[in-house]
Amino acid sequence: MACRISVISRHISSPPLEHLDDLGIRVAPEVRSALSSGVGVVALESTIVSHGMPYPQNFHTAQEVESIVRANGAVPATIAILDGVPCIAWIGLSLAELERLAKLGTMVSKTARRDIPYVIARRGNGATTVSATMFFASKAGIKVFVTGGIGGVHRQGESTMDVSSDLTELGKTPVAVVCAGVKSILDIPRTLEYLETQGVTVVSYSTDEFPAFFTPNSGCKAPCRADSVEECADIIEASTKFGLSSGILIGVPIPAEHAAAAKNVESAIQSALHEAESRGIAGNSVTPFLLKRVNELTGGDSLAANIQLVKNNALVGAKIATALTTRLSRFTKSSCH
Repeated sequence: MACRISVISRHISSPPLEHLDDLGIRVAPEVRSALSSGVGVVALESTIVSHGMPYPQNFHTAQEVESIVRANGAVPATIAILDGVPCIAWIGLSLAELERLAKLGTMVSKTARRDIPYVIARRGNGATTVSATMFFASKAGIKVFVTGGIGGVHRQGESTMDVSSDLTELGKTPVAVVCAGVKSILDIPRTLEYLETQGVTVVSYSTDEFPAFFTPNSGCKAPCRADSVEECADIIEASTKFGLSSGILIGVPIPAEHAAAAKNVESAIQSALHEAESRGIAGNSVTPFLLKRVNELTGGDSLAANIQLVKNNALVGAKIATALTTRLSRFTKSSCH
């Protein structure tokens, strides 16, 4: 008998990977196998390696995050552009290549969606941001992406119009982004309003309050709450079944024992913002500068918090990816007789 829910079920299965070969996108054999056999896959960005923290902490953190994803039942898939070729998967990069990316640091192009054609055309090296990572993950049928925190509406964004492409990507790309919320260097209330306008489902994990990256509290109530990875998977499954084109943002608060003192971080942010303005720092240079300066002003507390929250996000994201593959597989089978 034919599938009873044919309109819905065609949104469930992952796209064939052969089209990625035609585009010149290299998918590592392990990731390809996982996607084909229904094993959970977690996309990971590469900007956090090149721009998120200094060497060698970035290299060691990248390896540790990969191990955490594996330990929780999923396959890690770091997305980067090397010599003009998007490479989806850590396993597609040798250890030496990953360390090369970590050592090059900010010399690697920070690549958002808008930058993809330029970097590839010039056969350059690109560290993908949230928007570019979501784009490539969606191409491969990867439904869960783990990062530290997303970009948003910058403070005074109502005057500067400085709004991260992460938000518009979430509005049009069906990937669930697991993060520690919106960076506290940004305007969190306006960011949440913008996400609502984009039709993005925003979920806080085990809390009513939307997390603020370095700290678990932002003072902003989250639109939705999920108290388990199973509930998160249910939300992603529902969105996938009905072919919603928007993404899902899952905010996981940093564990309290690793949170930097909110007061000290906020004071450092205000100082860093003033310094950035006085030095004329703008555009995509603002966030890296602010994160670096805040880390310096907090004596390393913010970097330590950054590393811990990424690890925690990886743990939660891997469990969500595993729970999700079970649900989508069960739905596909039950809809056919």
